[in-house]
Amino acid sequence: MSDFSTSYSAFIPQIWSKKLNQMLEKNCVMLQCVNKNWEGEINNQGDTVKIITPADVTVSTLTDENIQYSSLTPTSQDLVIDQKKFFAFKIDDVAQVQANADIMEAHLANAKKAIEVVQDTYLLGLHTDVPEQNTIGTEELPVTLDKSTIYEQFVKLALALKNSDAIHSGIRPWVVINPNIEAYLLQSPEFISAYKVADETLREGSIGRIAGMDVLVSTNLTEVDDKYYVLAGTNDAITFASQLAKIESLRDKDSFSDLIRGLYLYGAKTVQPNALAKLIVSVDSTVVTEEPEEPTTTGESSETQA
Repeated sequence: MSDFSTSYSAFIPQIWSKKLNQMLEKNCVMLQCVNKNWEGEINNQGDTVKIITPADVTVSTLTDENIQYSSLTPTSQDLVIDQKKFFAFKIDDVAQVQANADIMEAHLANAKKAIEVVQDTYLLGLHTDVPEQNTIGTEELPVTLDKSTIYEQFVKLALALKNSDAIHSGIRPWVVINPNIEAYLLQSPEFISAYKVADETLREGSIGRIAGMDVLVSTNLTEVDDKYYVLAGTNDAITFASQLAKIESLRDKDSFSDLIRGLYLYGAKTVQPNALAKLIVSVDSTVVTEEPEEPTTTGESSETQA
């Protein structure tokens, strides 16, 4: 007879926490597009980190006069861990008896997917921090994409970043699209597929490059009021910090089940808005494809000759 008195052996909290944190470091789209320079200083929800951004330095012409020293005043911003999410589910004893070693990995993978949806949606929502001069299209007149104009629009995105001095030596920009826009992009002759990029390094999961930007695809870039907000930028723009604070396994007092729950804390700050750009796209955009030619028929006419 099976012993149901012990907690679900496959769900050891320390192992869950370590493995899930490692899994969350990989493949998530928006984690490829942010920096985590301050993450090591985050411990609990509500923690605040003071981010110091250095001031610009002015270069002057040397004359016979004494050198004048300018006072530099760095700016300060707060990164607050103000987002709190959890997952919680139960495993009944029948599942416990029938479980094998792979069930832990399966539940870890599902928890990872759920967290990534929340994470990507949150970070993509920071398109509201993009300055007006870096915005292509408007709320009233969003851009309509097709295979003949999509490259032009992405060039405008890249140009906005360059004009904001966001791109310099060693900095490679990115752009995040969704599968619908990917369908337009794949029809553009200017798009460079990942397998054609040769020896250059692309971000994890990038499908290729357009207008000098690594292209990543996220299904979490969803429709908002009949528009898509395509976000582009560099990793200097957004600072992100997160922590899988706790995973617990406990016995359900009301059923023959074990309870599993986890707490995920995170927060982000747009520290360099000029290092972001966005393209406001109408969801009514239509992929332009070649119309098939009408088939031609040969042979005699069906009409009777007089």
